[in-house]
Amino acid sequence: MTTRNIRAILAADPELGAGNVVTRLLEHGEDPDGLGLTFDTDVDGHPAWQPLTLGRLDERVRARAAWYHQRGVRMRDPIAVWTTSAADVILNFMALNRLGAIPALLNGNLPAETAAEYIRRLRTSGVVVDARHAELLAGRDLGAPILGDVTEIGLADPADAPPTYRHHPDDPISITHSSGTTGMPKAIVHSHTSLFAATRRIRLSGPRAQGTERVLCALPAPHTAGILSVNQALCNRAELVFISSQRGPDVLAAIESWHPTGVFGFAVTWADMARFDLSKHDMDSVALWFNTGDCAHEAHIRPLVNVGSHNTVTREGVVRVAGSTFIDGIGSTEMGHSAFHIAHTKDSNRYQRCIGKPHVFADTAVLDPDGNPVPPGQVGHLGLKSPTLMLGCWNDSVTTFRTRLKGYYLTGDLVYTDTDGYYYHVDRAADSVELGNGAWLHTSWTEERVLATLPDVVDCTVVSGRIDGEVVTDVLLILRPDADPDADRSAEVRAALGEKAVHTLRDITIVPDSDIPTGATGKVRKLVLRERAAADAGSR
Repeated sequence: MTTRNIRAILAADPELGAGNVVTRLLEHGEDPDGLGLTFDTDVDGHPAWQPLTLGRLDERVRARAAWYHQRGVRMRDPIAVWTTSAADVILNFMALNRLGAIPALLNGNLPAETAAEYIRRLRTSGVVVDARHAELLAGRDLGAPILGDVTEIGLADPADAPPTYRHHPDDPISITHSSGTTGMPKAIVHSHTSLFAATRRIRLSGPRAQGTERVLCALPAPHTAGILSVNQALCNRAELVFISSQRGPDVLAAIESWHPTGVFGFAVTWADMARFDLSKHDMDSVALWFNTGDCAHEAHIRPLVNVGSHNTVTREGVVRVAGSTFIDGIGSTEMGHSAFHIAHTKDSNRYQRCIGKPHVFADTAVLDPDGNPVPPGQVGHLGLKSPTLMLGCWNDSVTTFRTRLKGYYLTGDLVYTDTDGYYYHVDRAADSVELGNGAWLHTSWTEERVLATLPDVVDCTVVSGRIDGEVVTDVLLILRPDADPDADRSAEVRAALGEKAVHTLRDITIVPDSDIPTGATGKVRKLVLRERAAADAGSR
């Protein structure tokens, strides 16, 4: 069967969804010796970096399904999975869905106290962990038993797996969590349909994008984006290696050893990679960079599109030329898939936090606080209607309904549109500060401007809040290794703040990475920085 034929068959398959891709591929006659997945760690004795065929992948999933079934796990049982490797996350996700159970995937970087309370609030039927996380949870009240260590789950006999559960489109197939940068992570439930709607609509129904033939996935495996990437690659019959780290040096090393045509990641990875001179690394195989989650800064995109190479059609035929494409947008656990898209190349210039235009499946709007549309150029709240949206927050109806307004899901982002229909992201609503007389300070927008004018700054965090009734802003700069720490950068920072916010500037500080608190996915915890700033003001 050709790739084109199987993609068309899958796109038209009403039973196919996010919870049963491997099963449906085999039922449609795909070769068991064909493409499965590759991981950066050993899987049940199968070596790291060596591809698992589709049949072998299915066997490893059935072994885990048998193990869970032997321990009483059944349909609708929520099971928490807290582990380190991408392989353990993805294989347990697939195995639990094979039973109709609901995998609740935790990011391995969560603090132990947060993870324990999060699991307790889930009211799960059981927990599986690796040795490191078992130690972190020791003695804590989880409200559920630890069923076992992930290393033993694959030892069961695949032949003992029960018949595969048949999903209804509305069945829950995952509980993943938000970043937790403003408090306890939200437990987000997605369905068999919601986490597959975009794959069916734009990944299977349209042409396969250049650069998606051989993908290095550096997204967090427990995130919805990780699940989406796996299912997209399997359905497109593409190669995919899933690595367990989002750190820039690890991603660089993986690119140079595995030679992908596309690299998927979050903005934090591109910021980390921007610290390196990429021209000194072997990036030639990469045609595509795909970003989701927070949109990326121009200063972090430019170095990427200037390396790599891609095919183009000339009079002499198809030739390989220098430069790559960066696909940006904005997404979240709740949104299920990026709702926007824009392509940057080394020759493009639409930046300033432009997230592009909505995908065909997304109904988007810029709303005022009462849910009324605002005109182009005016900043408002991003509202979204989409088949990719979450079902809701697990055990938390209050949060589920608080984010709905006049039929739209409020993403928590502040955006505006231009007269051409492009959307621009200025900040998270929780991080923006009102200055009075209709003026606002948008921290992400200000960071974009700082980075654009200070090339020796590799990353920037703007923290603003009210202290004793007055707005106070601190600007934290992380410098490149060869930058002069004593250089005066105040003029550029003040210009970036603008005339309406510059009076709020308190400090410009050069900081090491360790001074910036981050959440499990690497996102900066600005709430913590605001609390730190308030405490610091009280001690002055």
